[in-house]
Amino acid sequence: MSKMYLYDQRNKRFAQKLRREMTPQERHLWYDFLRACPVQFRRQKQFGPYIADFYCADAKLVIELDGSQHYEEEGIVSDQDRDAYLSSLGLQVLRYSNTDVSRSFSSVCEDIMKYLK
Repeated sequence: MSKMYLYDQRNKRFAQKLRREMTPQERHLWYDFLRACPVQFRRQKQFGPYIADFYCADAKLVIELDGSQHYEEEGIVSDQDRDAYLSSLGLQVLRYSNTDVSRSFSSVCEDIMKYLK
């Protein structure tokens, strides 16, 4: 994977802002699971024009947490474009709704661990 596909200077400040202002579900997943995971994850990782919520380089895995806007027509199309771009870089994308994280946190964690093994 070429570095030029991974970093877009225009997104640097936005990614930093997203790290500071995580959603409650992102905070929960990060502080209560991913941060202590046996493989290293990064928050708000840039990939060209996109910023992934969480990224594990060892597993080539992107984890996205989706709010309600992702289930509207425009959000669905945007996510398909993003997933296609990330897949073209050899990355696997796992998507969970904010509701999944809030109501079924242990199931989300188990699913992520299944993928990592």
